[in-house]
Amino acid sequence: MQSRQADEIIIADDGSTKETADLLSTFTALPLKHIWHEDKGFRKTLILNKAIMASSADYLIFTDGDCVARTDMVEKHLSAAQPGVFISSGYQRLPMPVSLLLKEEDIKSGLAFDYKWLRKNGLPAGKSLLKLQKSPFIANLLNCLTPTKASWNGCNSSCFRADAIRVNGFNEKMAYGGEDREFGERLINMGLKSKQLRYSAICLHLDHKRPYKNSEIIMKNRALRAIVRKHHLVKTPFGLEKLQEGAEYYEQKNQ
Repeated sequence: MQSRQADEIIIADDGSTKETADLLSTFTALPLKHIWHEDKGFRKTLILNKAIMASSADYLIFTDGDCVARTDMVEKHLSAAQPGVFISSGYQRLPMPVSLLLKEEDIKSGLAFDYKWLRKNGLPAGKSLLKLQKSPFIANLLNCLTPTKASWNGCNSSCFRADAIRVNGFNEKMAYGGEDREFGERLINMGLKSKQLRYSAICLHLDHKRPYKNSEIIMKNRALRAIVRKHHLVKTPFGLEKLQEGAEYYEQKNQ
């Protein structure tokens, strides 16, 4: 449904069943690659690294399987892409009743992104609904005025492939909780600026259960992020390449 089709679509599949592979095999008209590994718990960072290495495009847009992209999302990312920058974009979180209500025809018709339709079907009122307005002028104005930091949001962000490789990809020591932000923090440490498209390149974020959420792991992730910020680290030792340099330091600080 994108106004500008992707040159390639890479499914980074963190251990789903054969049902997913069978479904993807029906999309024969799409330039699609299915990158899969066995289910051994939450290993999003590992499968994302495998997907990065499988990619051939020079610019990468990241989103998640629990998200629905507005029709102009790819177009907005590409029009804003520039060297020395990564793009941080926005999402409208849907509560569980609205998430369960959403149908394929609602996405195709555009109703899924109509705030009046969403409000009518149970989306609570709030300032976050400003993301669903369609005026480019207002969206750009809000992008400039928002106090929200332009951090890396795994559900809707983009960067040049070369920059993702230069920071050695995602930290595979990190499970759920801040693993995307840590990647963005290293991009910033490398010298990249973050560009805010919070109100321009939009997706819907569906609600679902998160059995992999673990408070102890989240605390460890925060400790790793603190190391990255304090020491302005750029490359993770546990990424695309497994680097001995720095690995022991990470381990020691994260005990």
